Amino acid sequence: MGTALDAALVARLAASAQDPGARVAHNAVTRVGADEVALDRRRLQSLDHSFSVVLDDWKVTNQRASGRCWMFAALNLMRAQATKRFKRKDFEFSQSYLQFWDKLERANYVLHALQEIADAPVDDRRLVFLLERAMEDGGQWNMVAALVAKHGLVPQAAMPETYSSSHTRRLNSVLRTLVRRAAAQMRAALAEIPAASNGANAAGTGAIDAAGIAARGEALAEIRERALTDIYRVLAIDLGEPPASFVWQWNDDDRNFHREAEMTPQQFAEQHAGVAVADYVCVVHDPRPEHPVARTYTVDLLGNVVGAPPVIYLNAEMADLKAMARATLEEGEPVWFGCDSGKHMLRKAGVWDRQLYDYDGLYGVDLGLDKVARLHLRESAMTHAMLLTGVDVLDDTVRRWRCENSWGDENGKQGFFALSDEWFDEYVYEIAVHRDRLPPRLRDALDLEPIVLPPWDPMGSLAG
Repeated sequence: MGTALDAALVARLAASAQDPGARVAHNAVTRVGADEVALDRRRLQSLDHSFSVVLDDWKVTNQRASGRCWMFAALNLMRAQATKRFKRKDFEFSQSYLQFWDKLERANYVLHALQEIADAPVDDRRLVFLLERAMEDGGQWNMVAALVAKHGLVPQAAMPETYSSSHTRRLNSVLRTLVRRAAAQMRAALAEIPAASNGANAAGTGAIDAAGIAARGEALAEIRERALTDIYRVLAIDLGEPPASFVWQWNDDDRNFHREAEMTPQQFAEQHAGVAVADYVCVVHDPRPEHPVARTYTVDLLGNVVGAPPVIYLNAEMADLKAMARATLEEGEPVWFGCDSGKHMLRKAGVWDRQLYDYDGLYGVDLGLDKVARLHLRESAMTHAMLLTGVDVLDDTVRRWRCENSWGDENGKQGFFALSDEWFDEYVYEIAVHRDRLPPRLRDALDLEPIVLPPWDPMGSLAG
């Protein structure tokens, strides 16, 4: 049998779409869209926004047209304690402050990696990966921890949002061009240096000598610093310059005035972060059989701060993730988590549920893939981070979870969403919990040398 799409094959394909069900579906979908037709209204009605445990009593934040969900979710976790401390429900840590340092640190991280492979072939997979992913918005919990450890925190009043902090497309485009331009300059410099500094050595081989190696390193370092100088200038124009110190003063919800002495961002973080982010562990659910549980993993080229601890994942069963998340919530602390937010969501209602849409019934085809296959075949990955702020438990069984999104208050329950426990099983990939909450069998695994995954592994996806 041939492989061409010939007339006979097309005729057989067309015959499969001529039944009455397909015609009815066509009439509906062409008028209102597939999501409206496939939506299970009865299922939607069963997904209300009541929960047996609810921690949030604050307004949601809004990342707007930026991919900073990982940062917002982490700052919202710290904010949960800060709002009580400051007696001010509208308090927010400055997201643009961390964004500034993330962009600058990430540029340095990428340029550092580019230096190491500057003489690789132009189609080298690691080089292509770095250039394609340069200066993205997305990130991971450990990347927030690295930023806070080095640069601290400030209140939003000390560095407020700007248009570019909330609308990052053009800023990212400019930064990517500067990084790629530096990569081109590095490659050009390496092409010239061997010929300029590389006479025949003592062995007569013509291999690059110590002077040549030093010259290469100096040239690449100079290119990297010039690029960082340009990037800092762009960030300062678009986001403003981060404060080295500031005076924090505010009125609480009872209109009482407070003022703290001038402090640095590091001092502010030490006093007011509320959680020790470095003590939190990223526990993931990666069910692929080649990645055993109770093992740690890291991903090559995943990070944002040169010299910071690597991003470490501890793989566990889903039952462990859910047990730790539930216990943390029931003890009064929200939980940072990462998921694939694009699957089975009704944004306006603010719900995620595995059975919310019946696309199989609409199209008369089987769209089923299990979680392992979705990871293997790039059908799903962690693309978004949020904050669990509630859980609904009946007869010791979790029914659904409540989360604070960072998409503003126009959707869901004033910006809070509900996700079914079944959806949690299928599309939640990661939580961040204090290491003290790990059961002993998982805590012991933290001492194991992490298995290194390639940069393009789905567990290296960035939440944005």
